[in-house]
Amino acid sequence: MRKLVVAFVVLAGFAGLIGVGAVTALLVGSGGRGAGWSACSAYLGPWGDGAGRGERDAATLNEESIGIVRRIIEIGKQRGLPPRAWQIAIQAGKTESNLRNIHYGDRDSLGIFQMRPSMGWGTPQQITDVDYAINKFYDVLLAVPGWEEMRPGTAAQRVERSAFPLRYHRWEPMAAYLVSVEGDVPGISACDGLPRASVLAAQAIQYAQAQLGKPYVWGAAGPHAFDCSGLTQQAWKAAGVEIPKYSQTQYFQGGVHVPLSQAQPGDLVFWGYGRDPNSIHHVALYLGDNEVLHAPQPGESVEVTKLWDGGELLPTVVRPAADTPQPPSPAPAAEGQR
Repeated sequence: MRKLVVAFVVLAGFAGLIGVGAVTALLVGSGGRGAGWSACSAYLGPWGDGAGRGERDAATLNEESIGIVRRIIEIGKQRGLPPRAWQIAIQAGKTESNLRNIHYGDRDSLGIFQMRPSMGWGTPQQITDVDYAINKFYDVLLAVPGWEEMRPGTAAQRVERSAFPLRYHRWEPMAAYLVSVEGDVPGISACDGLPRASVLAAQAIQYAQAQLGKPYVWGAAGPHAFDCSGLTQQAWKAAGVEIPKYSQTQYFQGGVHVPLSQAQPGDLVFWGYGRDPNSIHHVALYLGDNEVLHAPQPGESVEVTKLWDGGELLPTVVRPAADTPQPPSPAPAAEGQR
């Protein structure tokens, strides 16, 4: 497996040098060993623009945010935690507060990670103390079974327990870019650690093809009837990938955004009034060769048809991505063990 290699250079006078955009001068690659994150985050990231996005996103951090990132890494090192833990904390902090120690939030949420006193995270004074909040985040992370093997955004969600679980993936390239390590960062942050899209897509399509002829029922998600988003959700679930139920939510939270012109089999194709993503009303599974498989509307059945426009076809498709690595292939048995 190729390993993600990123380096974080800590220089004298670090805090005084940082301003908007200045962080790029302090962050450098590893000199080409292994696969750089930016080379593959376009495949995994939620918007399909990963090439260089980690560096660009890092360049927008202000002095407060850089100080918090630095403290996340320092405390992680002090506790002997691996770089994966630092990356998870950075992604969670960026998602929840834009890496700021804020004194407001949804209901009683406060601080970097928007912890809630009412949910047992600590007192308001504690959770707005940077060191306390970081240590508390790490404490809860370490109690999550198998967190080391999860995609970092998935592990962040297990700690935060958000109603929007896929949003933590947005900052994966940036967090990986900021991670400090003296050597390689092992694990599934590298491209090859996750199942390839073509393998998963084939499994999703196989499931969907087995549903041909079943009736459309609004709100149904199988096994005897489907609506449009129920079919796409269950098809990708059969491939081991969880995506949301509703078509509009699948567009915004279902995976990688890719131009329609680059659609591959298994991608989700959408229609919305005026081509507006906020007006999406239908989704289908792209099969290739300008064909889609979908559950059309009441009174009709799951079918394969040519891709149509009608002034509503969105120019962007969604490619769901796996959250967990493939299980290792069993080693071939020795001759005497067969």
